[in-house]
Amino acid sequence: MRSTALLAMTGQSIWLDNITRKLLDSGQLATWIKDLSVVGLTSNPSIFEKAIVGSSDYDAQIRPLMAKGMKSEQIFFECALADLSRACDLFKPIYDRTGGIDGWVSLEVSPLLANDTKSTVAQARDLHARAKRPNLFIKVPGTPEGIPAIEDLIAGGISVNVTLLFSKAHFDAAADAYLRGLERRAAAGLPLGVVSSVASLFVSRWDRKTAPKLPAELKNTVGIAVSRQCYNAYCALYSSDRWIALEAKGARPQRLLYASTSTKDPALPQTLYVEGLASPRTVNTMPEETLIALSKGAAIKNVLAPGDTSWQNTLDAVNKAGVDLDVCGKELQIEGRDSFDASWNELIAKIEAKATVLSK
Repeated sequence: MRSTALLAMTGQSIWLDNITRKLLDSGQLATWIKDLSVVGLTSNPSIFEKAIVGSSDYDAQIRPLMAKGMKSEQIFFECALADLSRACDLFKPIYDRTGGIDGWVSLEVSPLLANDTKSTVAQARDLHARAKRPNLFIKVPGTPEGIPAIEDLIAGGISVNVTLLFSKAHFDAAADAYLRGLERRAAAGLPLGVVSSVASLFVSRWDRKTAPKLPAELKNTVGIAVSRQCYNAYCALYSSDRWIALEAKGARPQRLLYASTSTKDPALPQTLYVEGLASPRTVNTMPEETLIALSKGAAIKNVLAPGDTSWQNTLDAVNKAGVDLDVCGKELQIEGRDSFDASWNELIAKIEAKATVLSK
């Protein structure tokens, strides 16, 4: 049995963290769906920069958009919506078969709106309406300004992938926003089962940030420990009376999604975070390299159980070593936001440069 199939048997969904037009045109994505148990897909500005700028695959679409006088950001969203709509259609049978649990594809609002609640909501609604796909998640950052936007979007029936989560505090805030949105729908007499969400917890950046500050035995242990802490909180929340009352009205849980699961240290196994975070009713979104490495025989030996507290000893030791995890979590979210802003600005600038070349 392939390790991808074995991981799926634990109850964890495998999503691909990549999208290119070549993946769609070549049939590679369809093959991975068929052979490697891939049941969803995520994207971000960095992924699209490599896809659009690093190839000529989008040139034929960009030229007529330029002729219409579209700006670079508009061109980007047209290209992204074209790819992601095709991906949504490819995953739609999975969405239907699983009752909307899997088969999702994600499109991100402009990261530059991360500190603007009103504009985030407006752009999310616009993108969702233009896509016209029931299995499209709109990615919204779980920043302090993003949290109320998430609640409003859920209350309005738009499914959300909450991104840029790093800590239990971030997870708690994202989950509470989701529940508040559902509670608003319930109070208004609106159906709950038509809206869904995932909470995307970034894993590997913890280890890249803390490794230089830790002794050898604690290096590259923080990402998995924090993720297990959040899984424990996830299990507790979705067995609570508050959740059970919503579930009885048809609500779906906001699944915990492990993101940034490729290892940044080349000395580490590519599947470190996959093997350490196998857990039921969760998602692991992984880049191609991690997916392929997993398919070639990673060992899925342990599955996380509700109530597991093995992570506590690691986090206690990290704190004793002088790393303030609360401060690190806040810094990681700010750094992640700034990194996304930089990637977005670079993407838009490169599309503009490419458009200039194509116009000659």
